[in-house]
Amino acid sequence: MAAEIRKIAVFIEEIHQEMGQTINPPTRKAAAVAVIANPLAGRFQEDLEPLMVIGEELGGLLGQRCVAALGITPAQAESYGKAALVGVDGELEHAAAILHPRLGKPLRAAVEKGAALVPSSKKRGGPGQVLDVPLGHKDAAYVRSHFDGMEVTLSDAPRANEILVAVAVTDSGRPLPRVGGLTAAEAEGRDGLR
Repeated sequence: MAAEIRKIAVFIEEIHQEMGQTINPPTRKAAAVAVIANPLAGRFQEDLEPLMVIGEELGGLLGQRCVAALGITPAQAESYGKAALVGVDGELEHAAAILHPRLGKPLRAAVEKGAALVPSSKKRGGPGQVLDVPLGHKDAAYVRSHFDGMEVTLSDAPRANEILVAVAVTDSGRPLPRVGGLTAAEAEGRDGLR
């Protein structure tokens, strides 16, 4: 593996009640986070291929960790997202390289299909900073009930020469969705939009 991983953490969130309403079954999200050494920290390099290779490795690893944490089959995953937080000795483009579409192919395999673009966010910061992982339906971007996000944070990461890489997966949309639009049951998943 090209990625030099310092640690992996997995977070699970379950929502059982919202505004006094019982959510049955609960909405569930999982995020898997890898803290890796940034091989390009502290220097400019035109070729970001080493980071794209690392992203490709992490897409499947973190996606599989999320699916396992939720205790679901890959087909039962409904939405996904990715994000990266680069330590201060790196640059924002390092996050972009990690989150390159090459991360998406193994992530899609981990959640079975994934016709829609994987929503992503990137930022620079230090240990303990909150990283928001955006979420969207894995097969149909127009399913509004699955526009969501999940926060992750680690008190000791990223260090200045590290990158915190996160993937999130859900087995449902938001609790009590009611803003209309295409429903998950209506999604065809052929063009990534509907």
